[in-house]
Amino acid sequence: MKGPFRTYPVLNGPFMTYPWRILSEVGSTIPDMTISKLLQTQSLLLEHSSHGVITAWRLEQLGVPQRTTYRRCQPGGPWTHLLPGIVLLSRTPPTTRQRIEAALLHCDHRGMVTGFEALRLYGLSATLKTRAVHVLVPEEHRFTSANFTIVERTKHFPEPVVLDEVPLAPPNRAVLDGLRRIRDFDLVSATLLEALESGLCTHHDLVAELDSGSRRGTALPRSVLRRLTEDVRSVPELDAVALWRRAGLSEPMCNVKIFAPDGRFIAMSDLWDDEVAMAWEIDSWEFHQKGALFAKTVERNSRYAANGIVVVQTLPSQLRSDPEAVIRDLRAARRWASSRPRPQVTVVPARKRSA
Repeated sequence: MKGPFRTYPVLNGPFMTYPWRILSEVGSTIPDMTISKLLQTQSLLLEHSSHGVITAWRLEQLGVPQRTTYRRCQPGGPWTHLLPGIVLLSRTPPTTRQRIEAALLHCDHRGMVTGFEALRLYGLSATLKTRAVHVLVPEEHRFTSANFTIVERTKHFPEPVVLDEVPLAPPNRAVLDGLRRIRDFDLVSATLLEALESGLCTHHDLVAELDSGSRRGTALPRSVLRRLTEDVRSVPELDAVALWRRAGLSEPMCNVKIFAPDGRFIAMSDLWDDEVAMAWEIDSWEFHQKGALFAKTVERNSRYAANGIVVVQTLPSQLRSDPEAVIRDLRAARRWASSRPRPQVTVVPARKRSA
């Protein structure tokens, strides 16, 4: 290859196994210079890095031989080896942004970030806490996973969404790419609920993504999405709907607004039996027993009582620790509610998500 570039042998060890780039993709390079002059300052190297992350190949073009890069990444050295042929120009633990940049460099910037790291960049919080960076690449490429980078080759390579100069898989794809690797019902439910409630995804688009992609690992997300056709807004509410049905009660309404005959707002009930005007509230002890929140809970229950509404209160932990007791409470409350005249309250149903 022609040009004013220094040439070094490629080492065969795991540290120096990295893909070679086409020089024209990198732009201008720096002419030969002595190592001592280059290492007098870190600023030159940082200038040619991305967030402090740089390839060993690029360092060669800047005049740093492979042997010097290898030595500076050894214990006690000033740099950190992140991935094969990729270096962090400091000894501090890499930030999330630096791990993302390293993962993209590992794939020659021919991929996009997907899964939970992409969801965090989209602003979701109910995601798996992990250092892994999941990257999609076109099927024809042969990049492999390494260290914290999960490389997935795909036939269905979508158009990326670029946020803060990071190419991301579209939200629906990112959600399902993350959840296909998870077997935790609560985490799958919480992630899907937040994606839907935030407006990042729609129920229809998530189902369409499931139907168009690989079916591997999709059984749990499919099951949760079927249950999310109601306006359920939390994981405990999902458990509550399942117990309500086990109790043999009529189909509940979720998160409805209840109004008195004169139009005054009474409450928004987690689950509601409109036939007998019975409310079921899933009240977290930690959330509802603190200061102003406790006062609001008392006021809500007083409005229920003043308007003749039967209300059942249950802690989220009880839904799983003692489901049979919860079912007995619901059935007893339903019998009591059906034994008195239904109060003349009205409800405004929550808008259901499209199936």
